[in-house]
Amino acid sequence: MQAASDEIRRDDLAPAGPRRRVMVVDDHPMWLEAVTDELTAAGYDVVATASDGASCLLRARATRPDLVVMDLNIPPPSGVDCTVALTAELPALRVLVMSASGERDDVLAAVKAGAQGYVLKSASKSDLLDAVRRAVDGEAVFTPALAGLVLGEYRRLASDPAPDDSARVPTLTDRETEVLRLVAKGLSYKEIAERLVVSHRTVQNHVQSVLRKLALHNRVELTRYAIDQGIDG
Repeated sequence: MQAASDEIRRDDLAPAGPRRRVMVVDDHPMWLEAVTDELTAAGYDVVATASDGASCLLRARATRPDLVVMDLNIPPPSGVDCTVALTAELPALRVLVMSASGERDDVLAAVKAGAQGYVLKSASKSDLLDAVRRAVDGEAVFTPALAGLVLGEYRRLASDPAPDDSARVPTLTDRETEVLRLVAKGLSYKEIAERLVVSHRTVQNHVQSVLRKLALHNRVELTRYAIDQGIDG
């Protein structure tokens, strides 16, 4: 019975549509093998693995995965440095950090480097698969505690004096503004769709429209913009 339950749960977390290409980076062989096996069993195409920064950069550039599951503490270049390099070179690539550390400095360094999300190695298998599914779909992925830490830092930055900026602020529709507010509050696309009584696809379209208007790249940047503008209340 438990095996059947686990299989149903795994099916719920499996990626929809074409197999998504994932790379796993970790310098601990057991973690590397375990995560690779879990993602493969869940329906992802693990196109590459790496145990150090140099191999990570080389193989990611060669295989161009949709998502890199990245450990931070790897032989140089570090996970943070690899994240900076890969997100700059391959804008379509997303990075989900998987680390044993929940320290503030590590989390913020990963986010500032361009990571799509941050999951602790202490997370359950189902939580990891859920984080991968959401990150590969472009959602910012953080546990409530880590999300609070990140939002707190963004609020601090938003309260700091900023240089004069007379550039015109793009105009958003009322619905786009509402979607932006819910994104900043940490709701998933599914939760936003249920809240607004619209389809998941409609929410995605609104988010993409807002990203395009604001010249932003992902939900993390979108959240910061919302906080800067006081839209997250």
